[in-house]
Amino acid sequence: MLAKLTSKNQLTLPKSVTEALGPVQYFEVQARAGQIILTPVRIQRGDAVRAKLAELAIDEKTLAQALSWAQPVAKKKPAVKKPAVKKPLAAKTAVARKKPAATKKAAAR
Repeated sequence: MLAKLTSKNQLTLPKSVTEALGPVQYFEVQARAGQIILTPVRIQRGDAVRAKLAELAIDEKTLAQALSWAQPVAKKKPAVKKPAVKKPLAAKTAVARKKPAATKKAAAR
């Protein structure tokens, strides 16, 4: 059987091949010795995973212990304090507003 690779790198598998595999949406893809190997992968839903954990009698406590064993506590490095950097002050003349000039009447008094 032939299958054509499109310009978008898509490959359509013959219906007779996919029907023989059953309802599969995902494939693991490998290239070996000039051949492309597609292996059907069935994605497990959360309920299936929980059922398997229950079947194996794995509870939250067991998972927590396994995770703490697998992830050893990293040694904390002492915090290094960065020296304070002084920011240059903005030029006051450009930022500050000018005070209103005294009026001539006030100056005449």
